[in-house]
Amino acid sequence: MQPPLSRNRNYQLLWGGRMLSGFGLSSAGIAFPLLVLTTTGSAAESGVVLGTMAATQIAAGLPAGVLADRWNRKYIMVGCEAMLAAATASLVVALIWHALTIPHMIVVAGVIGVCGGLFEPAESASLPNLVQDRQVSTALAMNSARSSLGGLSGTAVGGFLFAVGRAVPFVADMVSHAVACCALMFLRMPSPPARPQSAGNLRREMLDGLRWVWQQRFIRVLAICALVLSLFLTAFYLLIIVLARRRGIPSGEIGVMAAMLGAGGVAGSLLAPYLHNKLSPFASIASVFWVLTALTPAAIFIHSGYLMGALFFGIALPMPIANTTILTRQLLITPDHLRGRLSGVIGLIVGSAAVVGPPLGGILIELLSSTQAVLVCATGIAAITAVVTASPTLRHFPRIESADDNQAPVAVAET
Repeated sequence: MQPPLSRNRNYQLLWGGRMLSGFGLSSAGIAFPLLVLTTTGSAAESGVVLGTMAATQIAAGLPAGVLADRWNRKYIMVGCEAMLAAATASLVVALIWHALTIPHMIVVAGVIGVCGGLFEPAESASLPNLVQDRQVSTALAMNSARSSLGGLSGTAVGGFLFAVGRAVPFVADMVSHAVACCALMFLRMPSPPARPQSAGNLRREMLDGLRWVWQQRFIRVLAICALVLSLFLTAFYLLIIVLARRRGIPSGEIGVMAAMLGAGGVAGSLLAPYLHNKLSPFASIASVFWVLTALTPAAIFIHSGYLMGALFFGIALPMPIANTTILTRQLLITPDHLRGRLSGVIGLIVGSAAVVGPPLGGILIELLSSTQAVLVCATGIAAITAVVTASPTLRHFPRIESADDNQAPVAVAET
């Protein structure tokens, strides 16, 4: 029998190690484009470096899901943190010796992307084996809070550290990965259930994972709706930043806006374990779409960075609650030998929206007025909200119940 999360040594090691790693990545993430700009003065090359990071993470997603189902997941996570520490150390050495080049930074960005693509499926697939079924929703909510806190604190500190010295944020990143690697080495993974013998063909196993995910009606419908929502939301975020600059909002207030997005994520993560049990699954999922539909048009009338930050806070607040509901069911109904591939497919969907959304926002802001561009995003979000609200599949999204700790979870349909 697993202990409470507060006394679950394995979960605490995983949570704390990943918190440190996320802090380091966020710190380096804000310093990376600044480093490219100070080294070359080229915004285009800065975009290439950041684009490499995003592209390699997406490309690694599906193969990484297969590997997480084939290999020892603890070793994957430890190996990823070790590779990240080594890659960042190479940047620090190159900076000290004044030998840093753009190809070197592109390679490091690629390593960061691949390690991110590998780590996520391994961690996600391991979680149900480290906690009780009834604790999965709370663990997922705490993981969401961890990501928001790491991103918020790392982004804030990274710019300050870069001002102290160009190598300083990367030293912090290197140390954070080294400590996370050591923590994960002490992780004790329970023996997973027996897995079917590997087909030995990476492409076939990726297709098997895609086929299984597509056959799950709830996952399929949610994935399509989430993809459309994420596409318009990421475009909307870029539009708001551009709109703020055009309206003369100071850079400090724009920074507050971005910080409030993370603060809303943290607050939502803390509320998620409570609201997950109080709201019906449909209400927790649909609330994200309803809130976004109500709030996004308001950006047209807001001329204060602080008020826009409050808007961002409201947008981010319900997201962890819905994610907790969705991911809890997905993890508990997915066989252990397919959980890595499930995470890989979800990562591919989210990553695709993150890559396509900003260019979409850029095109809209070039072709239309700011007001018209915001309305296009708001209309797209409203349209997918109507689909979600009317969907019989999501209206009957089942609640996961567990009779006791020794029984398999049971899906109870909401009628």
